[in-house]
Amino acid sequence: MSTLICGSIAFDNIMVFHDRFKNHILPEQIHILNVAFLVPEMRREFGGCAGNIAYNLKLLDGDPLIMATVGDDADPYLVRLDDLGLSRAHVRRIAGSFTAQAFITTDLDDNQITAFHPGAMTYSHLNRVTDARDATLGIVAPDGRDGMLQHAQDLAAAGVPFVFDPGQGLPMFSGEELLGFMRLANYACFNDYEAKLLCDRTGRSLEQLATEVQALIVTLGGAGSRILADGRCHEIPCVQAEAVVDPTGCGDAYRSGLLYGIAAGWDWEKVGRLAAVMGAIKIAHRGGQNHRPGRADISDLFAKAFGTNLW
Repeated sequence: MSTLICGSIAFDNIMVFHDRFKNHILPEQIHILNVAFLVPEMRREFGGCAGNIAYNLKLLDGDPLIMATVGDDADPYLVRLDDLGLSRAHVRRIAGSFTAQAFITTDLDDNQITAFHPGAMTYSHLNRVTDARDATLGIVAPDGRDGMLQHAQDLAAAGVPFVFDPGQGLPMFSGEELLGFMRLANYACFNDYEAKLLCDRTGRSLEQLATEVQALIVTLGGAGSRILADGRCHEIPCVQAEAVVDPTGCGDAYRSGLLYGIAAGWDWEKVGRLAAVMGAIKIAHRGGQNHRPGRADISDLFAKAFGTNLW
């Protein structure tokens, strides 16, 4: 029972500026902005929503199947997928392109300047869901616009239930397109800002939108999450993290818990609680894929947080 994860594979290039942007940007000269920041610290992380979700689902001993596009520079990431035992049967290399990359510069006040190059992600529509015949569950995560539209239609046509998770890609779509996704999907997941934007673009309330899917999930950061399903709202508490180090990839970790629980046929309270545990584990580590808990560690944190056994 494979879970098809349609989304991005990306490199996150993270740089630290040992000063404050405000000391180098003159507000009255913003119209002719021309600045350079010396960044003695830099690291490259493996990222992208599909990569992060698959990584976390593998930690749960799930069966993730990544569907994504990468560029000529993808060899280090492809080797990593092999080392992790993650299939790349549906990871397509696009010749003459770069793998999607984020370039993030952070100052001493934790302000960030980010540039994102989509690269090969733009060609994600070349991948076809029908090629992944073993998939019994799916997710349409942030990816190229055409690919997200295509994969949602393909999953629905194939009768494969899926989660609509547009993330930072939500602004690419009109209200009618977003309603189209909701009508095709079985489940939908947003953070609180995205949920408000969804309501604004569609002219519908969350309660109205929840009638289009079996469950509508809204994450609220440190306030936990809500799952609108079965005609009621399930309030899922936040799980206490060992440390708050880096929120990058926490949403993807949360979604891995959703996918695992849905595939297992669990009730929504348990599904949401596992998702919360996965987010708490991730936030205690830098980067999207550097945490390495075993199933026993995940189970122990679940029991500590909720007083019941996970498995």
